[in-house]
Amino acid sequence: MKKVLSFLGPYRFAVFIALFFTFTELVVELIQPYLIGKIIDDGIMQEDLSVVVTWGSIMLVLSLVAFASGILNSFYAAHASQNTGYDLRSRLFEKVQSFSFANFSQYPTSSLITRMSADVTLIQNALFMALRIMLRAPLLVFGSVIMALFVNVRLALILVVAVPLLILFLLFIMRHAGKMFRAVQEKLDNVNSVMQENLVGIRLIKAFLRRKHESNRFTKASGELRDRTVTALRLLEIGMPIILLIMNISIMAVLWFGSFHVETGGATVGEVVTIVNYTTRMTAAMSIFSMIIMFFSRARASATRIADVIETEVDLLDTEQSSEKNVITRGKLTFDRVSFTYPNSETDVLHELSFEAKPGERIAILGATGSGKTTLFQLIPRLYDIEQGKILIDDIDIRDIKLNTLRRQIGFVPQEAMLFSGTIKDNLAWGKEDATLDEMIEATKHAQIYETIESLPNQFNTILGQRGVNLSGGQKQRLSIARALIRKPKILLLDDSTSALDVKTEKKLLDALEHYECTTLLITQKISTSMNADMILLLEDGELLATGTHEELLATSELYKKIYVSQFGED
Repeated sequence: MKKVLSFLGPYRFAVFIALFFTFTELVVELIQPYLIGKIIDDGIMQEDLSVVVTWGSIMLVLSLVAFASGILNSFYAAHASQNTGYDLRSRLFEKVQSFSFANFSQYPTSSLITRMSADVTLIQNALFMALRIMLRAPLLVFGSVIMALFVNVRLALILVVAVPLLILFLLFIMRHAGKMFRAVQEKLDNVNSVMQENLVGIRLIKAFLRRKHESNRFTKASGELRDRTVTALRLLEIGMPIILLIMNISIMAVLWFGSFHVETGGATVGEVVTIVNYTTRMTAAMSIFSMIIMFFSRARASATRIADVIETEVDLLDTEQSSEKNVITRGKLTFDRVSFTYPNSETDVLHELSFEAKPGERIAILGATGSGKTTLFQLIPRLYDIEQGKILIDDIDIRDIKLNTLRRQIGFVPQEAMLFSGTIKDNLAWGKEDATLDEMIEATKHAQIYETIESLPNQFNTILGQRGVNLSGGQKQRLSIARALIRKPKILLLDDSTSALDVKTEKKLLDALEHYECTTLLITQKISTSMNADMILLLEDGELLATGTHEELLATSELYKKIYVSQFGED
């Protein structure tokens, strides 16, 4: 909670003003019962109308002050809470953006979405409630006890006994409610996870007639969330009747003993009414304690979840040896006995992998699913860090190159073409923010997508749906390739990025890559794609099984020969 509250720092002034008006309201509310007692004892009991008018007028003025204070308090409380929520959400998003792939494995996507949305919203609401009500309610209780002692000590002793008992009871509830509401947020993560999977895979769900199955999954996750929430709220609801019971007993006790003290001269009617009034206000304050506890407990659970993300140590950063002077100029790539294991796994995905790609060469990488091809690609821009060996670019260890410098010189096209909501121009600008229209035209022509863009009504200003839903698979792949080419990288990584292209289009695209002075690594399953490569790497179970040109591998590698025969036949 302390970490989250530190985000209130820039809004100290708004918090101070909000608290000032909270205390103003509180003071008015504590003075009013005392003035009512004065009106009864000095005015009504003495039949002096002037006293009633004087103190009544003062009470009216004080009520107007309290009303204005409440409005101003709400304004500044909202200002502080909403801005804090904005800063929290921005900080969370910035932190998530800095995560390595290893960090991402710690948090499901649905959980991160919940933390940046629902959890931050709970914090916002809790901060507003704290500045508006949370502080005022307990202060009203303690202030009422003090004022009651000031009015009549003997009658106020009833409250002195009752209030500590209630506070202990409320602390007990608060302690257990915090754990319960953390479990509630985790169940909310599960619901969001099921929803996310369903929305992303809706076409597959319809194609396989799995709507009923997925509905059952969602019903189960939603039911677990409901049950957890009901259990937590039930604990809070138990508190309300107990609070009201104790406070009502206190009121009855004040009236009972007050009547005796009035008869014996130990108290006045006004004092009894005043203390009853304080007790009634305490009861009203106590009645909202269950709501306060719920907000605070949920906010504390959410604050812990948010702090977990903010305090996560990013395990992939620039090293002390990283230098701006180390830049990529040629694109020579060397793997020197590289081994890699994914976090929380004991099996090597790559094992002592070594090869060298000279500047400008085209390297084709073949291998069965799970052979480590995509992992090899992810290590080059340091999406993961290796455990053993070295990866060198232009004979410089990539860990000695600033991350921004390294990634700026790498064009990466993932296996699944990922486009973003916005125009075609916006998506191309991902590769180079200041790209001109001429550069976009050049890149799209080489990627064999220019004619398609020209045929669209708004051409480069055509709006793409989420994940490029209004484009075909091949069009998305070619646009992704254009996005990588527009930055004119020194190393180009194509992760099976031509799988949706026909042979003719693919050949044109590969021929167009000759215009770029870059080292190209191409993961492919097609022998036709690898035939013209300067070198072919054949991977199996994370190890380099064979390396050479197409002709050399046909002569020396049985596995390569089998792949060739399976695609072209014996002849």
